[in-house]
Amino acid sequence: MLDASPVDTQVFFSLLDRSRTRSGMDDASALRHTVERAVHAEKIGLHRFWVAEHHGVPGIASGAPAVLAAGVASRTSRIRVGSGGVMLPNHQPLVVAEQFLMLESLFPGRIDLGVGRSLGFTEPVRAALRRDCDAPDTFESDIAELRSYLDGSAAVTARPATAAPPVFVLATGAGLEVAARAGLPVVVGGPVLQKDDPLALYRKHFRPTPSNPEPYVIISLDVTIAADAEDARRLAVPEAWAMARSRREGEFPALERASAIDESQWTPQTRNRIEASLASSILGTIGQVRSRLEEVVERTGANEIMASTSTYDRAELFDADAAFAQLAGVAG
Repeated sequence: MLDASPVDTQVFFSLLDRSRTRSGMDDASALRHTVERAVHAEKIGLHRFWVAEHHGVPGIASGAPAVLAAGVASRTSRIRVGSGGVMLPNHQPLVVAEQFLMLESLFPGRIDLGVGRSLGFTEPVRAALRRDCDAPDTFESDIAELRSYLDGSAAVTARPATAAPPVFVLATGAGLEVAARAGLPVVVGGPVLQKDDPLALYRKHFRPTPSNPEPYVIISLDVTIAADAEDARRLAVPEAWAMARSRREGEFPALERASAIDESQWTPQTRNRIEASLASSILGTIGQVRSRLEEVVERTGANEIMASTSTYDRAELFDADAAFAQLAGVAG
């Protein structure tokens, strides 16, 4: 691979792993694979490794990020470990604080708490979580309450009493304004990045705090690197295929082998959805991806890039992660 020089030595590179299930493997394998990938991410020098929260989704095994983060942190020693993220509408802030203070006590100085506001994907999941789409939006007040437990200023003292892990807001639209008012770092991805200056209002309205004196931006992207552009596309197709199937069938499925996905059988609508998904990703050779990431960093002023790459073949996934780390200038 050519042109593996760093994108920017001041920009951190990290991974978000959603514990994607794979056709022919059980859910427990997906969780073990997540831990193994975290060990590899630490070995190649990446900055953070975050896990996700999804409920009742066949394609994702992780429904309890605090538990999975403990498993990851116990098998690593340096890399920062966290949630990308805990969905606050599903939890009492005190319980979230207790879970992450526990993690911080066990793995001091390595824990991150990313929080989001997404509800369950389907009505049965939302009902199981006791969530109503028409319920008032309490995300901002929930964050304030959570932080009061973490910093010890609440009327109830969350245990164990220890240093608070940093809090990050997974933000789109109004979430950016919430993060700015709270003086918290943001994780941004998806359509909001298509705007000319997607973070202008966040930076303009950011209220500094002792722990966050300046805005901090993590950009989350699907990034796939391979020996050539066609290989990168092949690796990205299983995730794009799963997304297209979820739109068609209403259920996000496990990853399939790229060789098992017959492109000749795609309907025009499915093909359009897959091509749109691939177009929104950053994929190609290490040089091609480097150029794209440089543009993203220049346009957004990102402090960090967090790749949410997934594919069926784990060996090729590890190779893609190693190439990603080379772009951060951290791999040995």
